[in-house]
Amino acid sequence: MQEMLQDEKGKPPQPPRRAVSIIALSSAALAVFMAMALFFWPAQTPGPAHAKKKTHFVFGSVEQAYAPKIQINNLALNRAENFLHQEVTTLTGDLLNAGEQSVAGVELTLEFSDALHQVVLRETRAIVETPAAPLVPGERRPFEISFEHLPSSWNLEQPVVRVSGLQLTASKY
Repeated sequence: MQEMLQDEKGKPPQPPRRAVSIIALSSAALAVFMAMALFFWPAQTPGPAHAKKKTHFVFGSVEQAYAPKIQINNLALNRAENFLHQEVTTLTGDLLNAGEQSVAGVELTLEFSDALHQVVLRETRAIVETPAAPLVPGERRPFEISFEHLPSSWNLEQPVVRVSGLQLTASKY
């Protein structure tokens, strides 16, 4: 019986090379997949210290005087389900620069209310940002803002939307 467990030179038999290489390749692929999964896994760390850096535009006296010239039109709310079966609420609309100066940045503040008309969510978003082309006088530009999580106490009515920040270009149009 001992003779069967040894090959011609007296060594124990080796597993076939092909099986070893498949196991090694599978292990390496699994290790790479796990490393990539850990690297790309979304970090959900709470707290303002880890919050995404947001663009905030100046809203001094010059910008406040120009803000009424930025008109917000055609607001519409849509609710849909994303591929993760989460409900997403989207606000769409148009910005119109009814003034005489180009605008490089526009920031909007949206306020969602409850049944008692108390604000349950206030969020500020940059709509037009510096790398994009400025909003020239007379130009109308569509925008879309998505919300994944809205408070359950929201009254399902359209939020109050107002200009809360502007970046005007240096020269007039």
